[in-house]
Amino acid sequence: MRFLSDNATPLHPRVLAAIAAADHADAPYDGDVWSGRMDAAFSALFETQVRALWVSTGTAANSIALAALCPPYGGVLCHEDAHVEVDEGGAPGFFTHGAKLMPLPGPGAKLSPETMAARLATIRDDVHQVPPRAITITNATEYGLVYTPDEVAALGDLARRHGLGFHMDGARFANAVAHLDCAPADLTWRAGVDALSFGCVKNGGMAGEALVLFGDQANARAAESMRWRKRSGHLLSKGRYMAAQILALVDNGLWIANGRAANAAAQALATAIPGRLLHPVQANELFVRLNGDEAARLRAQGFEFYDWGEGAARLVTNWAQRVEDVAPLAAALSALGDG
Repeated sequence: MRFLSDNATPLHPRVLAAIAAADHADAPYDGDVWSGRMDAAFSALFETQVRALWVSTGTAANSIALAALCPPYGGVLCHEDAHVEVDEGGAPGFFTHGAKLMPLPGPGAKLSPETMAARLATIRDDVHQVPPRAITITNATEYGLVYTPDEVAALGDLARRHGLGFHMDGARFANAVAHLDCAPADLTWRAGVDALSFGCVKNGGMAGEALVLFGDQANARAAESMRWRKRSGHLLSKGRYMAAQILALVDNGLWIANGRAANAAAQALATAIPGRLLHPVQANELFVRLNGDEAARLRAQGFEFYDWGEGAARLVTNWAQRVEDVAPLAAALSALGDG
């Protein structure tokens, strides 16, 4: 019973079948039939013309997006707990050739326009300080909270007023959309987002994410992103396998069905321990109060999860876990009481 991460999940059978179906000779790199379908598939999903390209990892997708939005001398406003700040080993600075991350606080790893505006007001417009050039947010956040379309739009409005590019790390984008039951467009380009890292690996894929670019600069940014992808060693010679699995998730709504399944499993756990929750459960992550003895008792029963600082733990559900599959953990948690 593993609740360590949704990165540890199996492939969805339709993803595995799509990889097998692509297993014949075709044009190399991104000249194949599957890669050629990416733009149309994501344009249909987002109800507007987009550019979409596969990238082999989420870190690369985030970093390439930021490199397309921010010059080497610029800065990127982000949350202090953002994945790009805490868990990507300096990759954004590496890809951008030196752009600075500008971390900001906020409850639940969410940024507010007020916090961001206050930071912008302190930055002088001279050569002695790093000029902000982009914003990046994570949806769902690193603590499992979801930005609503209105919240994204408020940040998007601020970005436009200050001439900033706007990126969304959507490693768990499917979980956010499933929670809100909204159109993907409402959470992205209609709210001012310029670039989205569309998560696939956590949602039933094997490897690879989609970098989706919106707006009138999408073509130019796609061309630049393709160069970054090659230069950084992420242009796979057999890209059809990458594109095929991403399309398997996007076609016929498998991506959102998987997101709903993971969210439902998380809600089943949340109802068992309402008094232990450190944050509202809006996606597929739970952060719970759990002391060392309680954690040891759960692990002795075969449950795997990460400790999250002193007296807390993180539990992550995934697309392959049905509500009945997580019932044993729900019962074990409930037996601990409210603590």
